[in-house]
Amino acid sequence: MKFDAVVGLEIHAQLHTRTKAFCGCSTSFGSPANSQVCPVCLGLPGALPVLNSHAVDLAIKAALALECDVQPESIFARKNYFYPDLPKGYQISQYEKPLALGGGLDIDAGGGKRVALTRIHMEEDAGKSLHEGFPDSNQRTYLDFNRSGVPLIEIVSEPDMRSAAEASEFFTRLRDILVWVGVNDGNMEEGSLRCDANVSVRPLGESALGTKVEVKNLNSFRYLRDAIDYEIDRQADLIERGGRVVQETRLWDSTGGRTLSMRSKEEAHDYRYFPEPDLPALMVSEARVEAVRRTMPELPEARRRRFVAAYALPEYDAGVLTQSAALADYFEVVATMARNPKAASNWIMGELLRAMKDRGTAMVEVPLTPALLAGLIVLIDDGTISGSIAKEVFAKMLDSGRPAADIVKAEGLAQNSDEGALVAIVQGVIAANAEAVAQFRAGSAKTFGFLVGQVMKGSGGKANPALANRLLKRELDRG
Repeated sequence: MKFDAVVGLEIHAQLHTRTKAFCGCSTSFGSPANSQVCPVCLGLPGALPVLNSHAVDLAIKAALALECDVQPESIFARKNYFYPDLPKGYQISQYEKPLALGGGLDIDAGGGKRVALTRIHMEEDAGKSLHEGFPDSNQRTYLDFNRSGVPLIEIVSEPDMRSAAEASEFFTRLRDILVWVGVNDGNMEEGSLRCDANVSVRPLGESALGTKVEVKNLNSFRYLRDAIDYEIDRQADLIERGGRVVQETRLWDSTGGRTLSMRSKEEAHDYRYFPEPDLPALMVSEARVEAVRRTMPELPEARRRRFVAAYALPEYDAGVLTQSAALADYFEVVATMARNPKAASNWIMGELLRAMKDRGTAMVEVPLTPALLAGLIVLIDDGTISGSIAKEVFAKMLDSGRPAADIVKAEGLAQNSDEGALVAIVQGVIAANAEAVAQFRAGSAKTFGFLVGQVMKGSGGKANPALANRLLKRELDRG
């Protein structure tokens, strides 16, 4: 049998706030266990939640970036279930009336398609169960409630994806947008962005959906791809052998390369949702939505298109340069100051990004300002230094933060465009390489490159390449 896979994603994104959803406790990562808690986020008797206004604005910003319809009224609800790291015995979330509906995101995988969104709702995070790292980890589970109450949005897609590749691209693009607009820090290793995948299969050609399985807490793009591919194959094999897919929640075992059953999948009624009695309805006015909209930056896809149109960059360059807002901003300043967008793109995508990777440096930490890099490009374009010398100057700039012009002047690295001096070097190279000269004059054009290299060597790498080529050709033609 041939099968059609059906995939939908539920993405949990931590909102980039300093304090939690309903109290003033810090959301910073890495603090000592249970040091960022209070009666509210621990659910102690008599403690009342107060909604974080900044979290609401960030959730609205995410909704606008994903083209959702922000609802004028949404309701917080209690999602009741027992788990050791859920101190209240319920999670404050939204159910019947979420913050935003609709929206979607375009992807290129699968020939290009739009993946629709069902909803975006706000909720709080649970704590964290720790099963290792302690002497008695085989007997006890330790609990850290620092994450309890951290503000999240859950972004739920329609089951529009048909492969792991489509799901991976959707999640990647969604992460890029959330980071771009400042809603989420994108740090999947720290748990601030997690993904659940709902996967089912059906015989090819059928329209009815199969029984879905939820794979929980996938915190890397590779794990997402591997888990979906495995689950598609597992379900297809099970059906082919006459078995039946059971609706359940499974976990990805990255070591074993497989999904493992965790629990039977709960239906919504199992959570006994009811309106949160301690929180009023969240009313979002059109004026508030517009105020948030005015803070929105130009989104990645729009900026990619503008880079192609305004700077005549190839699609590939524009895609690389819009990987982050900081990188795109850096490019625009360099391109404007140097008046050479393509050279700016080449230097940023080549030398700068390579140096950042080697040093483990983030874009916001780059010691080389846009003005310094633009100054280097100007020196190349006006013939002051050659491309090879420019790479040497770039490395010195990166280490010292000094302007290229200062380095070139102090170290005598300026390109030699003195025709008289270069003619003497050319004539010396011709005299010292009689065999190569004879081969060139006999029609072997490849030896010309060797002779140019000797001229550059003789000038200490400082000869103006265009002038050196012209003078060498003239002297060789004279016979």
